[in-house]
Amino acid sequence: MIPVKDSLTCDTPAFVCWIIIAVCASIFIWMQFMPEQIQHNFTYLYGMTPQRYANPQWAASVNLPPDHGLSFLTSLFLHGGWFHLILNLWFIWIFADKIEHSMGHGLFLCFYLLCGLIATATQWFFSPLLTSPVVGASGAIAGVLGAYFFLYPYSRIRLWIPILFLPIFVEVPAIAFLGFWVIVQINEATSTIIFQDQVSDVAWWAHLGGFIAGAVLHKLFLRADLAVTIIDE
Repeated sequence: MIPVKDSLTCDTPAFVCWIIIAVCASIFIWMQFMPEQIQHNFTYLYGMTPQRYANPQWAASVNLPPDHGLSFLTSLFLHGGWFHLILNLWFIWIFADKIEHSMGHGLFLCFYLLCGLIATATQWFFSPLLTSPVVGASGAIAGVLGAYFFLYPYSRIRLWIPILFLPIFVEVPAIAFLGFWVIVQINEATSTIIFQDQVSDVAWWAHLGGFIAGAVLHKLFLRADLAVTIIDE
């Protein structure tokens, strides 16, 4: 199920969302012009590699200098491929502008980055020995989804069901779509603990950590004059 749009509309431009999208896309495109080895080194340097912080000796052996946790932040703006990038930016485009409107530009940026940091820290906590870099905006986006879940549970989400690429669309309440999304994250995240030899290229714990952070913290960032319109189509 791929979300296509929601039934909410805002009367203020989502400047911060646009900047985040532009920065993530620009960095990714810029990296495509790097030689493969430099791109690899760049990803390890600015992506969050859990082993780097759990085992400083290992980090030194692979030439990863101490960065005092900077990669917990910089990793939010890196992506591992075109699909990874497009999917994350698409979720920002659909959901994050409503949360920016609800908080205001400055507070939304603080909320987004805080959720991203908590998400990345959660992934580190549950997989401290991982030697591959964790990258992507999905942890911060999960925080946005956590806020959306509680602020606009009954907005309508139009979903595309990609069966043989046919134009099959359904509409469901946000609480149903995001509730299903959370169940998938819980199932996949706990599977990495139960089946410890299972290798995953998705940071499931970052998704859960970000969602919980957004759900718990969003009220601290809301504007007093909150007003979002629901349009039935």
